[in-house]
Amino acid sequence: MGPNLQKQMKDKKFKKVPQVVLMGLDSAGKSTLLYRLHRGVIMDTSPTIGFNVVTLELNKKTVFTVWDVGGQGSMRSNWRYYLEGCKAVVFVVDASDRTRMEEAKTALKTILSDDNLEDVPLMVLANKTDLPNSMELKEM
Repeated sequence: MGPNLQKQMKDKKFKKVPQVVLMGLDSAGKSTLLYRLHRGVIMDTSPTIGFNVVTLELNKKTVFTVWDVGGQGSMRSNWRYYLEGCKAVVFVVDASDRTRMEEAKTALKTILSDDNLEDVPLMVLANKTDLPNSMELKEM
């Protein structure tokens, strides 16, 4: 490795940042949440095929990479690959979609059974709580 590359690797811009993974069923609002945090605006999104990844810098000392993983049924068998080395998981649930709550619980249980998540913090985030007929926390 040349001296210039070594210097760049020591530079803060190149240091490894913690990885956070956003997971949940399709249409739960993961991408909308990610882009709201990243760009500060709510954007129209299309279903995520594969993943989206952004680096969020909350302040000079708090920087992390967020992986937004597609939630379609066909994608869920690949979720385990995104969990290796992650420092936190945020599982997003659509609080307005009562018909898919059991499916969301099953998906969450699958994630929780992954050996890569031992000692990794998990947040379950109820999204779309502002919509009519969304579930209260006790219902979820």
